[in-house]
Amino acid sequence: MEEINRKVARNAKLTQRGQNKENPLSREIIAAALEVHKGLGPGLLESVYEDCLAHELSLRSMSFVRQQVLPVAYKDLEIEAAFRLDFLVEDLVIVEIKAVDELLPIHKAQLLTYLNMTDKRLGLLINFNVPLLRDGIKRVANDMPEDSLRS
Repeated sequence: MEEINRKVARNAKLTQRGQNKENPLSREIIAAALEVHKGLGPGLLESVYEDCLAHELSLRSMSFVRQQVLPVAYKDLEIEAAFRLDFLVEDLVIVEIKAVDELLPIHKAQLLTYLNMTDKRLGLLINFNVPLLRDGIKRVANDMPEDSLRS
């Protein structure tokens, strides 16, 4: 319960101070992904899209970390590299890349887990294996109604 109260208080402070930087940043990330998809189209390996999105984000002078390691602790066991984020952009938005026939609920659950583990507010799930990329993009919000992240 204390953890939930801490997150709610943090989110309220950010909103009050007008520091919701996730929305404009997510639009920039989506624009970069659209550019990659426009150049490559669907049907390639996830790793190709990841490399090209990294290049496109760099061209746009966006800071990011690729394959950020997330540890998991269970009782007395520490798994140092249990998970890897595809991208953490500007230390604000988690981006998970897919190249699958369709996004499944498990993909959203994976991103929600990453958001909870890192205490981030917004994630983008981007499936490049679609004819129109807009059909492969899902915004996932952590501890907030989806409408509160729209601008």
